[in-house]
Amino acid sequence: MRRRQQPPLPKRHGLDPARLRLPEQGGWATIRDHLVERLPRVPAARIDELLHQGGIVDLAGPIAPDAPYVPGGAVWFHRDLPDETLVPFDIPIVHRDDDLLVVDKPHFLATIPRGQHILQTALVRLRRELDLPDLVPAHRLDRVTAGLVLFVINPARRGAYQTMFHKRTVHKEYEAIASFDPDLALPRTVRSRIIKEKQVLAAQEVDGEPNAETWIELVEQRGGLGRYRLRPRTGRTHQLRLHMNGLGIPILGDDFYPVLTDKPVNDFTRPLQLLAASLEFTDPISGAPRRFDSDRTLQAWADPQGWRTGINADSG
Repeated sequence: MRRRQQPPLPKRHGLDPARLRLPEQGGWATIRDHLVERLPRVPAARIDELLHQGGIVDLAGPIAPDAPYVPGGAVWFHRDLPDETLVPFDIPIVHRDDDLLVVDKPHFLATIPRGQHILQTALVRLRRELDLPDLVPAHRLDRVTAGLVLFVINPARRGAYQTMFHKRTVHKEYEAIASFDPDLALPRTVRSRIIKEKQVLAAQEVDGEPNAETWIELVEQRGGLGRYRLRPRTGRTHQLRLHMNGLGIPILGDDFYPVLTDKPVNDFTRPLQLLAASLEFTDPISGAPRRFDSDRTLQAWADPQGWRTGINADSG
């Protein structure tokens, strides 16, 4: 396996520098000219500032402001970070050994850096808080979903554990709170075709051969609400949310289905009532059976009035 090239800049805030490969073809006189064209969202004055500060480098070191363009070369730099809202919830550790870290992620915290969520993500916070600069996730959870996420500590083990999720050999169990429908026959297996287009927030179910499958059962019901157990057999974007919505029982707190709403990023009330409750697999290194369980309780079940009003709402 080809080893990833080591960046010539150290991590900052637990983040690797951005790497840009310079195209083989192009008429730019300088690297600066290329970067101005390549990065239209970054003001030219900011690129000039980084160059003068030595903040843009190649393998030989800082690049001069008038450095000539090098076809096929590469440069590294740290991107400016967006202003972020603090996510005021802890990340409990469920398990840690030399290879693995399993955490119980709170609602409203993204798993990995993306878009406007960079420092306030599970990966970056854990790298910094635990001093684990090489930590990587083996899989992901949506920002609004709480529950178990498995990270790999040992870089030599990354492929083995990530492959488990790619090959779907990890048994996942979720819990969800939604309305109770006495006429809905459960348990059942739901199958549909789900597509997710780039730059479109919501996924959708369409006609065609199913590519998503979820087993759903009602565990208990009270006060017009049901507590449901969900076992996905595939991993399509928003699969559980779409399948519950398709049954006419959308998950409480879902801001996408059935209606897309614009919830402010700093609004931590009425979280999506979906929890990644357990992970179970055969360890690809030791061959031993492994099972991890979340300690969280979904608020709409434990305190439905508090969840509805947003009073004392917390991470789970």
